[in-house]
Amino acid sequence: MTAKAYPNRIDFLGVLGIESTMRYLLYAVQFFVAISSILNAEQDRPNILWITCEDSNPHLGSYGDTYAVTPVLDQFATESVRYTQAFAYTGACSPSRSCLITGIYPLTLGTHQMRTTMPLPPTVRCFPTLLREAGYYTSNNYKEDYQFVVPSGTWDDSSDQAHWRNRAPNQPFFSVFNLKVTHQSRIFADTASYLENTRRLTPEQRRDPSQLTIPPIHPDTPEFRRDWARHYENVTAMDYQVGDILAELKADGLADDTIVFFFSDHGTGMPGIKMWAWGPSLRVPLIIRFPPKWRHLAPAAPGESDDRLVSFVDFAPTVLSLAGIPQPPQFQGYAFLGSDAAPPREFIFGGKDRQSEITDTIRYVRDHRFQYIRNFRPHLPHGQFMSYNWRMSSMQSWDRHHQEGKLSGPPARFFDSEKETEELYDVTNDPWQVYNLATNPRYKSNLKRLRTELRNQMVLANDLGLLPENELHRRSQNQSPMLIGNDPRLNPLYRLMLAADLANARDPANLDELVSLLSDKDAAIRWWAATGLLSLGATALPARDELLAATRDTSSDVQLAAAEALARMGETDTALATIRELLKVDNVFTRLAALNSVERLGPAAVSLVTDVQRAGISNPTQKDTAIYVERMVRYLPERILNNTHEKYGRF
Repeated sequence: MTAKAYPNRIDFLGVLGIESTMRYLLYAVQFFVAISSILNAEQDRPNILWITCEDSNPHLGSYGDTYAVTPVLDQFATESVRYTQAFAYTGACSPSRSCLITGIYPLTLGTHQMRTTMPLPPTVRCFPTLLREAGYYTSNNYKEDYQFVVPSGTWDDSSDQAHWRNRAPNQPFFSVFNLKVTHQSRIFADTASYLENTRRLTPEQRRDPSQLTIPPIHPDTPEFRRDWARHYENVTAMDYQVGDILAELKADGLADDTIVFFFSDHGTGMPGIKMWAWGPSLRVPLIIRFPPKWRHLAPAAPGESDDRLVSFVDFAPTVLSLAGIPQPPQFQGYAFLGSDAAPPREFIFGGKDRQSEITDTIRYVRDHRFQYIRNFRPHLPHGQFMSYNWRMSSMQSWDRHHQEGKLSGPPARFFDSEKETEELYDVTNDPWQVYNLATNPRYKSNLKRLRTELRNQMVLANDLGLLPENELHRRSQNQSPMLIGNDPRLNPLYRLMLAADLANARDPANLDELVSLLSDKDAAIRWWAATGLLSLGATALPARDELLAATRDTSSDVQLAAAEALARMGETDTALATIRELLKVDNVFTRLAALNSVERLGPAAVSLVTDVQRAGISNPTQKDTAIYVERMVRYLPERILNNTHEKYGRF
């Protein structure tokens, strides 16, 4: 798929225009005519079963991993088509699951920041709703985590008791089972919990940490060997659970009527992988079994592989296509199976925004050979402290080696003080994305091509990610952010990209233009200008007076960026005074952003310890995000006062 407009794309405005409204009415008529035809003809339709696991790359024997012990899934793969190029939207669960259930990019829907609750626009429905309207029984056991309140009518049952067995006799079903034993938290679980999670493993299935190969991005420490071995044993425990579900399907006499998907929700829950946007953060196993009755829908014979690029945004249209249900205009993905299957993609697209409490803005495109990454906030390091990840003994050992000066080569990159603005990797020859080719003249044409493609995709998707989180909520006014996506007054995307380009360049020659943008009428443009001056560090000193004025801006985001820029110039008192006042603002997003500024200032913010301790949120409107405010309130004082990385396990 090239960078042409999405075939089902529609413009979403605060008030839908006549043309858009007519398109939806036409779709509704077509949908109900098609459904009526299906039901009247009593057409035979496949059952569809999703078995999903969490936090796992293709660490399976069927994908050539000789360290893995996965007999059930290896046998399953001999009966199925194994996809070698399947990718999550991002390296974390909630934005990726939002993408799966809607067929819409989170950066379009406004669900791109991890752990937030956004309203859906009235025109968007989760795809199981359409299956229900076509006569399917839909069940989800039981994780949702979609970043929005699930609309009534999405599932017949979404609970820990949900099962296809609860449907009416002979009713076709779409059922989801989410297996949690491979989640990151099961790696750092206490010993008793870990042994309980893996109780079914035989002694031969236990993994010897000394025998595994440490990825080149990680230091070879005992802690990393232990955590990686634990992950592989969790995968084996998950393999048993997959066997249980497949056995139930067979016992119910449904295996010959059911297309079965197995996949993970994103990459492995190991440091530097989960919650990032490199290839290992995104690549997932995807194995689909077509029983003989439905083998005509398969792209290859049992036991064969398919190398086409598949993105999570494609899963919703694919399920509807397999069920013979018309595609709604909301979808941004393409069906890769069934009656509506599209030609293979040429690339995938996605991003990374706030993960847990830590902010960032990253976008990527990837084809079969290369992955291009654009870091929109390159002044921030890859390895920003994130309390959840630091609960892992491997992450603590990585940090400790960094502080002791023991890191070199690829493992040291994670703690570099800044990122490159652009990254380009030959993923065929460098799957761990160690060697950045962005400045290599031999790859100039590839860099330019993918850079252009990324920009095109951001525009086509009405990317909301260049708006600061607080600003996005303010402009949405409790409506779905998707409704403001293509409104140039509320999401001036072209101007935002130009401002971001200036900010990302970190070129002193742009100083005058950045200063000029500090007076722009749009707060998001002003924020990018202040961020650009922040990234210039001491070379932005000629803009001192303008930055001082910006600390009194009407936008808290602009104030914080200006304060951090001034701190880099030595104007610490002004910076701390600005942040102190914003820590008092009764707004979840303002306080979270201010706490991020405190974290980045580190020991220089020691006078703010009391203010941080008082920055908790009472009765927040965004409870999911407020969790991270409370988390930072707990751990930041210790980090500021002691500059220590030794007591993360309690957070």
